[in-house]
Amino acid sequence: MGITKGTTIRPAQGKLGVLLPGLGAVATTFIAGVEAVRKGLAKPIGSLTQMGTIRLGKRTENRVPRIADFVPLASLDDLVFAAWDIFPDDAYQSAVTAGVLSKEDLERVRPLLESVRPMPGVFDPAYVKKLHGTHVKSGRSKMDLAEQLIDDIRRFQREAGTDRCVAIWCGSTEVYREPTAVHASLSAFEKGLHENDEHIAPSAIYAYACIRAGVPYANGAPNLSVDFPALIELARRQGVPIAGKDFKTGQTLMKTILAPGLKARALGLLGWYSTNILGNRDGEVLDDPESFKSKEVSKLGVLEHILQPHLYPDLYKDFCHVVRINYYPPRGDNKEGWDNIDIFGWMGYPMQIKIDFLCRDSILAAPIVLDLTLLLDLAQRAGMYGIQEWLSFYFKSPMTAPGLYPEHDLFIQLMKLKNTLRYLRGEELITHLGAEYYD
Repeated sequence: MGITKGTTIRPAQGKLGVLLPGLGAVATTFIAGVEAVRKGLAKPIGSLTQMGTIRLGKRTENRVPRIADFVPLASLDDLVFAAWDIFPDDAYQSAVTAGVLSKEDLERVRPLLESVRPMPGVFDPAYVKKLHGTHVKSGRSKMDLAEQLIDDIRRFQREAGTDRCVAIWCGSTEVYREPTAVHASLSAFEKGLHENDEHIAPSAIYAYACIRAGVPYANGAPNLSVDFPALIELARRQGVPIAGKDFKTGQTLMKTILAPGLKARALGLLGWYSTNILGNRDGEVLDDPESFKSKEVSKLGVLEHILQPHLYPDLYKDFCHVVRINYYPPRGDNKEGWDNIDIFGWMGYPMQIKIDFLCRDSILAAPIVLDLTLLLDLAQRAGMYGIQEWLSFYFKSPMTAPGLYPEHDLFIQLMKLKNTLRYLRGEELITHLGAEYYD
């Protein structure tokens, strides 16, 4: 991780390039929202870096600056955008197709959106079976494709005049894959790229190219992508921060809020049934059982890690956890997440909680993309590298050091994030003990 207390952080000077593999609903909503904020047309609602504060020192000191004023983040005015996609539509056309934002809102930021035209993407139909890309790269090998991506990054940096870049995967969910021998070391992975190893997914090619180019990389999907030893090794060697995986937006966000509350009150859980209805491109991709498996694995681990049945068998042993995703085109990006939670309390008496979260997937994801862009850039300027577990707050399935279980409790994640910022700036960590007020 490479973190040092009170470290010198290089200033956020010049332009910051934001590289987006996948120019669909999430990416276009993010770009449009940033431009709307820059023009004074909207507030950055949902963004911790823009809206959040951080307490420093004792409660009696009343030092509570905005996070954006406490750490040297890049200015939104300095962000410039580039993307890859397997379809040729510019960001405006893609946003219209996605149907997330109103025509009125899109027209207000149309010039910028039309200027973001995707570079041809790396695509393998074996990994996303429901899509048929028409705007794709071809090459002699997967290493050749990676080199083309690196060339794209260098060209964008020259033409846009960026001082540094960050990459955030906003593409589709790939079919589920376990790590194989090709993922075990950097030498094995690079050999596999040259030999077109079938176990190397497109998202991993993007991650490799970005890290080799010195670009911090976050994985917003449940794909393997960057979460394996070979690319962790490369990130450490290159001094590049990495994070992932799978943006925590709707239903899983609710679980990481509610489950800690049940555990805190020692209330038992018999079962948690979750179903999702969505009709966007993500829903279409997840209609394939192999792609759904990737999402299911990402979603299912949350409750196990929060509730710790092995420590609380009387409360959580053998609870039933079911996750379903249903592709329903009329709903578009307006996802419905329905949860039925069977709990029990004093003397074992049963109770129920029901949630019907009518959310907008890309509206929840866009501020995550912004925060990860700014915080990964901060991490690199602070000399941090490798897995950034302090950014677990943003992910369904956070990356951790090998052998370490992930922390899923949203409130512990937030404390970890804010304490990391305090540590970077040489401030005392907040433990919330509060004993000093009563001495």
